[in-house]
Amino acid sequence: MKGLELKKGIYWVGVVDWNIRDFHGYKTPDGTTYNAYLVVDEKIALIDTVKRQFLDELIDNVREIVDLEKIDYLIVNHVEMDHTGSFPEVVKMMPNAKILATKEGKNELIKHFGNSYKINTVDSGDTLSLGKKTLSFIKTPMLHWPDSMFTYVVEDKVLFSSDAFGQHYASSYRFDDEVDKSLLHETAGDYFANILWLYSPLILQLIENVQSMGIEIEMIAPDHGFIWRDNPLQVVEWYAMWSQGESKDKVVIVYDTMWGSTEKMAKGISKGIVEEGVEVKLLRIRDTYNSYIIKELLDSRGILVGTPTLNNGMFPVVGGFLTYLKGLRPKKKIGACFGSYGWGGGACASAQELVEQAGIEVVSDPLELQWVPTIEEIKKCREFGKEFAKKVKE
Repeated sequence: MKGLELKKGIYWVGVVDWNIRDFHGYKTPDGTTYNAYLVVDEKIALIDTVKRQFLDELIDNVREIVDLEKIDYLIVNHVEMDHTGSFPEVVKMMPNAKILATKEGKNELIKHFGNSYKINTVDSGDTLSLGKKTLSFIKTPMLHWPDSMFTYVVEDKVLFSSDAFGQHYASSYRFDDEVDKSLLHETAGDYFANILWLYSPLILQLIENVQSMGIEIEMIAPDHGFIWRDNPLQVVEWYAMWSQGESKDKVVIVYDTMWGSTEKMAKGISKGIVEEGVEVKLLRIRDTYNSYIIKELLDSRGILVGTPTLNNGMFPVVGGFLTYLKGLRPKKKIGACFGSYGWGGGACASAQELVEQAGIEVVSDPLELQWVPTIEEIKKCREFGKEFAKKVKE
């Protein structure tokens, strides 16, 4: 795809990955993009590269604008391999380019590609003059790697935001105002929930720091997905809301079942929740990607986890999901567990332990039933759901 001018002298030279469906375990049914950018002035800077298999497309896009030999700087905002996979080859083609990264980024580049590269380090507040354009650097450690940073074009008010404010979505459109706002909200939320949720306190601190610096932003250009030019601060507001744990009256019931008993409980519980006027999502783990469940949980106040007992413990796929959840530590959620057993229990206790380790407030004792639920026991499930829904609305 041809390089696209974002503002005078600033170009998108990235690539679209239409066919990727699994991004290190995070499901990407709509593909993604690897955005790289070229800033052309008296001096020329390339900001980030792309995944190794897309090297030729990147080079073709750059060459439509400038010869690689004329590039003066290669700026590495983030060392993760979807942005540096083609780094060694690109460097060979740009013999006159100085490499710039944070101190942590330098160490990571050496670890990934060896110590044969001369890498110059930058810190927050450092600037680089390209002529009429000035680049300013803002370190953003652990958003979401130690090396991460933003690059800001002062005169054009363009923020190259690395892995923040992006989406995994392949499209022939590049800008936010070319697609429906509901799509932007959904894809940005999915991305935040599965990649950045854990770092919510750091995100809030970063937003506060940038605001205190008085930086004006007319465009946000992330490393994935759409470029924000119509209302770039909209996604910042969404990030602040998600990071603060804002949610609505909604419950995600995530469960699995062996012979149908736990599923019957889940459906009974869901009826009770609906009767209290609370939205519910009923998701069986083996039929649903973990990343999709997490996206649904982002705006939900509550989560209920259902598991049958297997060998005195929880069902393995439930344990796998809860391990994924524990790594993200969602904010301001309440939860509880339920499940069925045959001759011996134990699954709910194991599941509840992981729920608590994920930082979720457990607000009721588990509901456990033996064998196949009776009509009376399904009524108990509905009551369990109603009581949990009342806590959601409190």
